[in-house]
Amino acid sequence: MSMPAMKTEVSAVAIPPATAAAPVVTMTPKRAPRAEAYARMAKETAARVVPPLIVVALLLVVWELIWRRAGSSLPPPSKVFKDTKELILDPFFDNGGIDKGLFWHLSASLQRVAYGYSLAAIAGIALGTLVGQSVWAMRGLDPLFQVLRTIPPLAWLPLSLAAFRDGQPSAIFVIFITSVWPIIINTAVGIRNIPQDYRNVAAVVQLNPLEFFTKIMIPAAAPYMFTGLRIGIGLSWLAIVAAEMLIGGVGIGFFIWDAWNSSHISEIILALFYVGIIGFVLDRLIAGLGKIVTRGTAAN
Repeated sequence: MSMPAMKTEVSAVAIPPATAAAPVVTMTPKRAPRAEAYARMAKETAARVVPPLIVVALLLVVWELIWRRAGSSLPPPSKVFKDTKELILDPFFDNGGIDKGLFWHLSASLQRVAYGYSLAAIAGIALGTLVGQSVWAMRGLDPLFQVLRTIPPLAWLPLSLAAFRDGQPSAIFVIFITSVWPIIINTAVGIRNIPQDYRNVAAVVQLNPLEFFTKIMIPAAAPYMFTGLRIGIGLSWLAIVAAEMLIGGVGIGFFIWDAWNSSHISEIILALFYVGIIGFVLDRLIAGLGKIVTRGTAAN
């Protein structure tokens, strides 16, 4: 008996050609959770803020311990706060004349600084560029600048009062003449330190003077310029406080002098605190602007 033949069927399996490209899987970097980012920011902020706060707290404690005894010539921090509580809580009052809150005195001083410092920045950068770019201008003007910059700010005040016959423009002039010198000198140094390769490239591409100033001079000398601008803003704030003590009117300098005449030592200490804080903020603003303009190359 013969058995039927069994047929075996083999199904063909399609094998992809070796040249077929495998699918590409892109890996996206895993983002840090928001909690971790906030924690890192808080840690960095604490590293900057906590040490100064500790130092200030220690100084206040030492100050309190030294001057708290009866008969001390200076008031301790607790008495300063007690005496100036109304000025701190209500800085916006205006009873007419010079009887105003600290906000109005500080605002008047800042307005004078803004005018004088803006004029000094424009004139300082222009003159510094001239002195740095021209050998003849440097030989003729630099000795004059070096002599004038050594004159104390208040020495200019009587001359400005005689010229303008008004306290407001006289104070602005004192700010201008005090803060313009470091801007001129640092700008001139920055212009003189422009690499020769930059000048050669400008000559090859045939830049006109305006293009050379905006595309070569300003970017190359900006770190030096902002160093001068930072020094200038500090000198401006110093000059206006001193000048306002003499010209009178509304201003933080006159407020300090009036408090001294009235024997209000606590008010003087409070005003000095505000002067220091505002001076620090002005310096940080110019430093931040310089960091943006120079892309981090300016001194911070």
